[in-house]
Amino acid sequence: MLIIIAPIVGLLPGPGGVFVFAIGFALMLKNSALVRKFYARLKTKHPKKGEWVDWAMRRKSAIRRSRRKRENQGTD
Repeated sequence: MLIIIAPIVGLLPGPGGVFVFAIGFALMLKNSALVRKFYARLKTKHPKKGEWVDWAMRRKSAIRRSRRKRENQGTD
């Protein structure tokens, strides 16, 4: 529902539509297996965008992945 409302809120002055869309997407990503599969495919095609979304959502898997990446770079 929030994603559908985002373009309408986007017509108002200010960046409100972006925040409404982001909240709606985050809720869908947490609660829908179909959206998670779509997001996983999107991340493989566009890893940099996936990193930004993971960072913005403060996903635990992203934190573990970045920690492992830093540890591996330190040993190389």
